[in-house]
Amino acid sequence: MKDITINPAIPFDLPPLFVGQHLIDGTWQDSASGETFERRSPSHGHIVSRSATGGEVEAEAAIQAARKAFDSGVWSRASGKERAAVLLKVADLIEQNVDRIALIETLESGKPISQSKGEVGGAADLWRYAASLARSTHGDSHNTLGADMMGVVLKEPIGVVSIITPWNFPFWILSQKLPFALAAGCTVVVKPSEMTPSTTLMLGELLVEAGLPAGVCNIVLGYGVPVGSLMSTHESVDMVSFTGSTAVGKTISAVASHTLKKVALELGGKNPQVIFPDADLDAAADAVVFGVYFNVGQCCNSSSRIIVHEDIAIDFRERVVALSRKVKFGDPLDPTTQVGAIVTPEHNSKIDSYVKQAQASGATVDLGGEPLEVEGLGDQFYQPTVISDVSPDMPIARDEVFGPVLSVLTFKTLDEAITLTNDSAYGLSAGVWSENVHTCLEFARRAETGTVWTNTWMDGFPEVAFGGFKQSGQGREIGRYGFEEFFEVKSVVMRIGNSRAPWVPQD
Repeated sequence: MKDITINPAIPFDLPPLFVGQHLIDGTWQDSASGETFERRSPSHGHIVSRSATGGEVEAEAAIQAARKAFDSGVWSRASGKERAAVLLKVADLIEQNVDRIALIETLESGKPISQSKGEVGGAADLWRYAASLARSTHGDSHNTLGADMMGVVLKEPIGVVSIITPWNFPFWILSQKLPFALAAGCTVVVKPSEMTPSTTLMLGELLVEAGLPAGVCNIVLGYGVPVGSLMSTHESVDMVSFTGSTAVGKTISAVASHTLKKVALELGGKNPQVIFPDADLDAAADAVVFGVYFNVGQCCNSSSRIIVHEDIAIDFRERVVALSRKVKFGDPLDPTTQVGAIVTPEHNSKIDSYVKQAQASGATVDLGGEPLEVEGLGDQFYQPTVISDVSPDMPIARDEVFGPVLSVLTFKTLDEAITLTNDSAYGLSAGVWSENVHTCLEFARRAETGTVWTNTWMDGFPEVAFGGFKQSGQGREIGRYGFEEFFEVKSVVMRIGNSRAPWVPQD
């Protein structure tokens, strides 16, 4: 093993088994079948949770509960003030329960505890921002249509929303969707990933405690088939909001089209950081290391490829490798750990297959390139990996590897850097590093991505919309643009006074 930094297992009292039930119409319940599934910790090997396995019975009941709640107006016709009060209470409760929620998230996902705490605690800000939007929603009026006419454009909640979330940021991604849907007045059915179900249920507990009316938010546990399938096709569902793989997103878009329901998709990415010779190379190298190893590289915004000017390519790669050796891999329960476990053994093998394929095609592994065994925890980890001599046609440069693996490509001119950036089926995010504002602005305008960071990476705010171009998805999340996804627009045209001329001639 090459010289890298590893944190071995630390003594820790693991929590008792978490038992998960569905939340349907305000009540916690087991599956009609009595079936359950278990989640084993990728880092510690013990069973973290045992959850009810939902089927069509539970999905149907949850959808009907959401439909009934929406049509009753108990939430959809509540005032913005009333909705905001509940959302703000949820934000307070999240902050009061950070440690408890973050621990389960770390054990189910394998991510470092420090990152879980940041994810859970930071999500409270999303709820507070959504609460502010609940009170500031407004349409338009048109008072220039003539002396006897007035037009009003209303925004109304779209209805019942199916929310399907992934395993890599189960609490954060749910909080990018759920509070905004609730702020708009929608009712929802949520299906978390079967690999990380428990923190979604913990949030459900907080919703109940905050006073959210029964049926407004329902949670069904289980697998994509049949639960997610029914949530995507049911006639009583008005919208599907999904975060996950591009392949599954395409399937949802196809099946949802049969009922012409709205679909919002946040999918994969193959995100580059482009480094010019005049950049602050130390800051850029640190951001690259953060971008590829954060959340074990299992992040749609991972900067899994860098495009470096050839004049500085060797020097910059050496800086990245040197920093990578210092990143602390290992026990996710150690507060100093920066990179934890890979979510499943199968995914660990998939990551390794991309690295081996690149080597076979002539790429050079400058660091890592192998699964990693951590003392006291096993081998469901992967070494920090940097690969150079990568050509743009290699799968490792084009596919979403979803692991702590960095591909290094080079360029000569700005035009070439932009061409390499846009030579991808994805278009989620990109970064540019240069002290020249003109370089940054031109790159930002020409990059075909939903987000462009300049001289930084992965800074995000509730006010700023998030989403991708091309096969990275459709629609937007968070910010006012993300909020607008959960509305229908209705025009009301009013004639003032009895001024309409008859169409049929009068006798």
